[in-house]
Amino acid sequence: MKQSRALIHTLREVPKDADVISQQLMMRAGMILKLAAGIYDYLPLAHRSIQKLQQIVREELEADGCQELLMPAVQPAELWQESGRWQFYGKELLRFKDRKDGDFCLGPTHEEVITDIVRRTIKSYKQLPINLFQFQGKFRDEIRPRFGLMRCREFIMKDGYSFHINNEDADREYWVMFNAYKRIFSRVGVKFRPVEADSGAIGGSFTHEFHVLAGSGEDAILSCDSCDYTSNMEKTEAPQLPWAYPQEAEHPLMKAHFSTPGIIAMEEQARAFKDENHDGLPLDHASKFYLCRAVKGENTRDVGLVIRSDHEPNLVKLRNLLIADSMELVPLEEAERLSGAKSGFIGPVELDVPMYADRSLEGAYNLTCGANKTDYHHFGFKPDRDLKQFKGFFDLRMAIEGDACPRCKSGRFQAFRGIEVGQVFKLGTKYSASMGCTYLDADGKAIPMVMGCYGLGVTRTISAVIEQNYDADGIIWPWPVAPYHVHLLCLDPANSEILNVAENLEKTLESNGIETLLDDREGLTAGVRFKDADLLGFPLRVVVSAKGLKDGHVELRDRRTKEMIIVKPEELLNAVMETRERDKRKRPENT
Repeated sequence: MKQSRALIHTLREVPKDADVISQQLMMRAGMILKLAAGIYDYLPLAHRSIQKLQQIVREELEADGCQELLMPAVQPAELWQESGRWQFYGKELLRFKDRKDGDFCLGPTHEEVITDIVRRTIKSYKQLPINLFQFQGKFRDEIRPRFGLMRCREFIMKDGYSFHINNEDADREYWVMFNAYKRIFSRVGVKFRPVEADSGAIGGSFTHEFHVLAGSGEDAILSCDSCDYTSNMEKTEAPQLPWAYPQEAEHPLMKAHFSTPGIIAMEEQARAFKDENHDGLPLDHASKFYLCRAVKGENTRDVGLVIRSDHEPNLVKLRNLLIADSMELVPLEEAERLSGAKSGFIGPVELDVPMYADRSLEGAYNLTCGANKTDYHHFGFKPDRDLKQFKGFFDLRMAIEGDACPRCKSGRFQAFRGIEVGQVFKLGTKYSASMGCTYLDADGKAIPMVMGCYGLGVTRTISAVIEQNYDADGIIWPWPVAPYHVHLLCLDPANSEILNVAENLEKTLESNGIETLLDDREGLTAGVRFKDADLLGFPLRVVVSAKGLKDGHVELRDRRTKEMIIVKPEELLNAVMETRERDKRKRPENT
């Protein structure tokens, strides 16, 4: 491809509205243009990378017996009402009416549509299992789209769905897809981790996310340094900790025992407690309380969460424990009205709502807590003794780096940042049962199919690749998804002899499967060409110049290692092939 005819418009300056490095570099490299908030045009370079990623995904899935189809982007409300998600999904679902006043939405996901397809076409257990996937544009009306292609409103996604006669077969396919995803991201050439995660709005019994490791990642990941346990921080099991002060005598609850006027911070509250036996308390001797609101369909209920003062609450765990659709903190003004105290002095003892305590407080006593009286705290608090509606001790806190691994008992958690690019779900019968997607077994009995769901963000993955592969000069593409493999720079395209050599090299490379962009633009300095080549970041750069040809050679430079070698024009193809094979051997695997 000749660059003089290519739609590639590079920018020297960073666009003002570009938040993260991938967005900055993709806009500067002429890969994307912003059309509206969270909506982008994918220009030819971006489209080439997208197509390459899609082909990798397609090959790996078809190798495991998956079949590709294409579903509509516009979906009727009736399907979403059958599944119960029409109201639950929230404002991210873009709803609209057609000319006949029918309700429709732009699909953010396709569970309902695929379930409808299968229930209308699959009737017998003999037709199962089946695994179907598509590449489709999705639309989610994000309240605050940001970070370019990493959190936009319209994006390209691979979503796949499998249907089974029982849980055992669905579990088998889950791990088939899990391993397929590992192969996909290994082929892409990125460092990644599969992590245990929360299933969120999609639903399902268990799930893994796949994260490309990058310092700019939105998600915090904890990984054991001794075993394979890796999890999204919101999902990570926190170890149970023993009560650290068993030598103390247990006291009864001393209501409003000590005055803490104006003291809000937990550290200050602990230090403020003094009596004949204590001159201040350590932070793990105090408790924190959160008044939360669980939402299930159209119903809400308030519950309390009690944790140690040196820990942070995990509302995702509380939501899952209560099997709620969502979990949020009660608004501050309302919490103050219900408790009769200002923030910082709200406590669990006097409130008559279901109370749940983190298991790190199991066996704890002589704790402090808010007294529901402004400027006062209790001492002697023991959750399972003093709460009116105590429901038990559970894992309800955020695990942190350095915590002991509860799986292997010997390792410690290490923290990483990751960009979520894929997720595999075990859905069970969440959609098949509500939508009547059944099969007839050998006895003619109708049984709901067991489903799996497998998503991969195509455009998000391309963005994540760049977040992991760049330097001060621009993008550093891995070979498998690079828009082109070689950037061939002709430093004097006005010279027909030099241009002829460059064009012959382009033909030779292209005919051997090496995709090449020939910079044949006229009127540019060598420095401008080099800057553009570094910005676009194709794996190899080849320079054809008058001086080099006079000496009988061209220059070959590796974008990642910056290694440069001098080769004869007729030896260039072999040098490129050797470099590609060397890069393939070094490609990162699952870490």
